[in-house]
Amino acid sequence: MSNRYTAAHWGAYQITGKGDNRALKGLKTDPVPSAIGYGWIDALKDTNMRIARPTIRKGWLTSRDRNRSGDAEFVEVPWDEALDLAAEALKTTIDTHGNSAIFAGSYGWASAGRVHHAQSNMRRFLNLIGGNTASLNTYSHAAAEVLLPHITGLGKYPLQDQMTTWPDIAEHCQLMVAFGGISPRTAQIESSGTTTHEVRPWLQRAAQNGMKTVNISPQRTDFETDAQWITPRPGTDTALMLALAHEFFRTGRADRTFLARCTHGADQLETYTADKTPAWAAAICDIPEAVITKLAQDMATNRTMISVAWGLQRAHHGEQTVWMGLALAAILGEIGKPGTGFGFGYGSTAPVGRPSKTYPWPSIPQGINPVKSFIPVARITDLLENPGGTFTYDGKTHTYPDTKLIYWAGGNPYHHHQDLARLETAWQKPDTVIVNDHTWTATARRADIVLPATAPLERHDLMLNRRDPGLVYMSPAMDPVGDARHDYDIFASLAERFGQRQAFTNGKTPEDWMAWIWQGCEAVAKSNGFDLPSFEAFKEMGYVECPDYETHNTLFKDFAADPDTYPLATPSGKLQLSHDILEGPRWTPPAEWLGEAAPDQLHLLSPQPPARLHAQLDNGSRSRASKLNGREPCYMHPDAASAKGINAGDLVLVENARGACLTAAVLTDAIRADCIAIATGSSYDPHVINGKRICVHGNPNILTLDMGASGLSQGNIAHTCLVTISKWIGPAPNIRALSLPKITRPS
Repeated sequence: MSNRYTAAHWGAYQITGKGDNRALKGLKTDPVPSAIGYGWIDALKDTNMRIARPTIRKGWLTSRDRNRSGDAEFVEVPWDEALDLAAEALKTTIDTHGNSAIFAGSYGWASAGRVHHAQSNMRRFLNLIGGNTASLNTYSHAAAEVLLPHITGLGKYPLQDQMTTWPDIAEHCQLMVAFGGISPRTAQIESSGTTTHEVRPWLQRAAQNGMKTVNISPQRTDFETDAQWITPRPGTDTALMLALAHEFFRTGRADRTFLARCTHGADQLETYTADKTPAWAAAICDIPEAVITKLAQDMATNRTMISVAWGLQRAHHGEQTVWMGLALAAILGEIGKPGTGFGFGYGSTAPVGRPSKTYPWPSIPQGINPVKSFIPVARITDLLENPGGTFTYDGKTHTYPDTKLIYWAGGNPYHHHQDLARLETAWQKPDTVIVNDHTWTATARRADIVLPATAPLERHDLMLNRRDPGLVYMSPAMDPVGDARHDYDIFASLAERFGQRQAFTNGKTPEDWMAWIWQGCEAVAKSNGFDLPSFEAFKEMGYVECPDYETHNTLFKDFAADPDTYPLATPSGKLQLSHDILEGPRWTPPAEWLGEAAPDQLHLLSPQPPARLHAQLDNGSRSRASKLNGREPCYMHPDAASAKGINAGDLVLVENARGACLTAAVLTDAIRADCIAIATGSSYDPHVINGKRICVHGNPNILTLDMGASGLSQGNIAHTCLVTISKWIGPAPNIRALSLPKITRPS
């Protein structure tokens, strides 16, 4: 093969060199290749973290105990024995408790490949044997996912596909107001893979055309380029937005014609904002009243885009911030105009606003899940704690099933979930936990049956993203470690034990499925007026870029022009500025916030990391280089550090009633003085020290609050969190999370 490429959620790369000298190089067509990929190969070659052979937790193997402590001893067994044990556990659960007792939320990003995508293979297998309890929505933006269809009539993907495109912003927008910023960290990633990173170049082009930007965030670094920086208290953006709306109404700058034609509930919102003055918001947000008044004037006198980052709705009452951002754009009458209006998720993922056509590339069918029970994605601990209990979601009441078996493939809830000590306790309740993975994550260390899967760099696959112009034939860059098998092969073998191998494989090998998918791609391309090369030619080329069918979108353009002809799928047919299903938009103090904090408390921000994707590649060279003395950095203002007697580089203890973690202090004036920031994704490594459970590696989710954003969405609220911080006195505890667990190997 003359050209070898691979792809991941953080980008596509050319594979260079041979043997042990293999390396990854960003595509020539990618203006800002993600550096995350440059730590990928060495992370997978780290034998201290790779799962080499099928492994069973010793306590479960000998007595079926549930002591999933994270530091348990494991026993390596042959593949057939491990598969037999997994199949037996599944059959026993189904026969005794029914398929709803299997929870297979398996949320996580394991591969950008279509054939070996772990979660898809798991769903195809489980659907063939009767299904499972699943999870709905995403940790990324669950609150908005549930809210937006009610107020805009558009679901997650249609809204993202119709988002106003970057070239139009660059040409027409005079002022971009970015609530939550537009982060260079999250702009690296896309859930199905990406071949280009263009957020920064588009912002630079817009700036060259005269667009001014305002970054409304606790961190200056939450914006891709230089911007005016306004720093309200975390969790108070809705209050700020209400004061801006008050000013638009008070000064006669509200577009009442647009509000009458295109919205429902504007009168109620105006009444609610009557006393939400800049002085009122200044006290809540802890920013000067004059700053709010000036921002309102600038927004009303410029062609303005109001951008809301995904991170803002990962907070208590997070739906309200998204809703109020949309309301501001409606009040100004900017919706439906080129380059302005409302945007959700610019920079929160790479392709939002990308001006390229979408293509419905095929994938392997997963079948239909016969089980109707589900949970909102972030309610896993509630599920385990409350079998038979009820929860509300999207206006209805549902019941938690009694979970007896967890199957997780290619994911790691001990990265993305909140209040990890509480999750650890609840994790002991099921009879069996099965995990497929290539790395000893915190979840794998807390499993009973661990099945070693190959990593994307160890197999052939296809990256086909409907919102990306590039198609990648993913070639292996290294041989599989140990006895690892592809997820497809693992589930095919499990299906065989249920008499379903033929149904799972359709008689096809992974290579056959790739050729089958490519046939579908050729048909999609032809229907769009161009031809793709043959599959054999594609394998040889390694990378194909679709013709430049650039598209220009303006969100709600047709609706704004003629709402009677193009009504929205909402109760009123218009943008809902009020709704029966959730009161709002409203300002309600969060469960934890600086406005009601003790004098020594700070607000914890837990943003995405720059050098890894969530917890993936935490053991790689890029992530390790981002740490200080092996600990996750804790960014804090010099004034806050001085008040606590903390110096740069000091090991610090961050704690609250839920738990504690050890991090290393980095001093910066690019953060509010009453906030600290610890990136998510440091491998979870809890120790009990002086009676307190402490993650000595710096995972902030031992601190975060596990409750729903509201009874509507039940989305996670990781950004609603108060902590205290102090200098660590005493020796630094050893880190165990980046070493192998105790494993007994056959003699």
